[in-house]
Amino acid sequence: MSTTHPPKPHTGSRIAFIQSTWHKPLVDRTRDGFAARLAALGHAAGHVDYFEVPGAFELPLHAKRLANKGHYDAIVCAGLVVDGGIYRHEFVAQAVITGLMQVQLETEVPVISAVLTPHHFHEHEEHRAYFHAHLLSKGEEAAQAALATIASLRNLARPAPSSGLNGEALLMAQIR
Repeated sequence: MSTTHPPKPHTGSRIAFIQSTWHKPLVDRTRDGFAARLAALGHAAGHVDYFEVPGAFELPLHAKRLANKGHYDAIVCAGLVVDGGIYRHEFVAQAVITGLMQVQLETEVPVISAVLTPHHFHEHEEHRAYFHAHLLSKGEEAAQAALATIASLRNLARPAPSSGLNGEALLMAQIR
């Protein structure tokens, strides 16, 4: 039985970071956490391109256009979809998350979501302070997820080492 080690991040990978500008001061914290974690992991700052879109609803289309260019190993999207009292934010949140998933499945470029969809967000100091810290950590997590996903997909693309066993014998060896 072999031991599987987590893939090592590829620090030269090109990553696109797209953020919505609704609640920009808060969503900027996601970008701050993302950039800080990438730097801590040794990823070159020049290998990340940053983009802004008006709202979270625009993230999937922008991600798809960037993915189709073929320049990026991963795309990270950040935003904050809140209940503004006018429409059901669940519909927007579902459309955004479904759209991001569709982009990565259609283009085979990983799309990491740092789009938060809290059930309760109010423009008062307690919520602002909470999300100020929380979005920073979500940015850090997105950086780690992007690099780990890139490395994992690169490992999948490598040919498997030859074991000298035919397909049936290999399957039986794995079952035992």
